[in-house]
Amino acid sequence: MAKKPKFYVVWKGRITGVFSSWDECKAQTNGFEGAVFKSFESKKLAEEAYHSLSSNYVGKNKKVVNSLSKEELALIGEPIEDAIAVDGAWDNTTGLVEYQGVYIKTGEVLFHVGPLEDGTINMVEFLAIVHALALSKQWHWKVPIYSDSKIALKWFKDKKASSNHPPSEKNKKLFEMLARAKKWLENNTYENELLKWETKAWGENPADFGRK
Repeated sequence: MAKKPKFYVVWKGRITGVFSSWDECKAQTNGFEGAVFKSFESKKLAEEAYHSLSSNYVGKNKKVVNSLSKEELALIGEPIEDAIAVDGAWDNTTGLVEYQGVYIKTGEVLFHVGPLEDGTINMVEFLAIVHALALSKQWHWKVPIYSDSKIALKWFKDKKASSNHPPSEKNKKLFEMLARAKKWLENNTYENELLKWETKAWGENPADFGRK
C-alpha cells in the first residue's frame, strides 16, 4: 500500500508556507537557524495551521498514541516546557540519518545535523543528547533534556555509543562525531537533567521529524 502523502508547514524558514513534500520543506529549513516546521495529514489541516500560531502545533503535541489509565497519567504528570527535546531520524531506503533539538516551549529548532551517511537511529539519538548538553553548557542553560530513546539514554549513562554497526568510508564522519561525543562526556560536567519523553502519555516527541 502506498504511503499517504503528507503536507509540511514552515512557519519560520528561508521561505514560509505549505509544502507538499519533505524535500521542499527541508530546502527551507535545513541549516536555517531557529526553523519551525511540522507535518500534517492533509492540505486543509496544514493550511489552517499555517494561518495559526506555530506554538499551537509545535512543542505542545498532546495526542496520545496509547491509552493509559488516569492513575498512570497522574503518576507520569506533564512534560516540562522549559526544556529541550531531541530526536533522530533514519531513512531505511538510503541509510541516511539526522538529528535535531527543539525548545519545547516555542517549538524553535535549536540545532539540526545531517543527513549523514550509513548510520543508525541509535547513533544519532545519542549524538543529539550530547549536542544538547554541549549547547546548554555554552549558553549556560540548566534546562532538562528529553529523549524518547531508551538505548540512547543508556549510552549516555555509559558515556559511549555501544553500537555494532561497522565503520566504513561512508560513515567515517559519523564515527568521528561519536568519538568526539564520548570525549566530551568524559571531560565535561553538566547540570541538565536527562529525562525520558513519555510518548504514551504526551504524544510524539516535539523534536520528531514527522515522517511516520
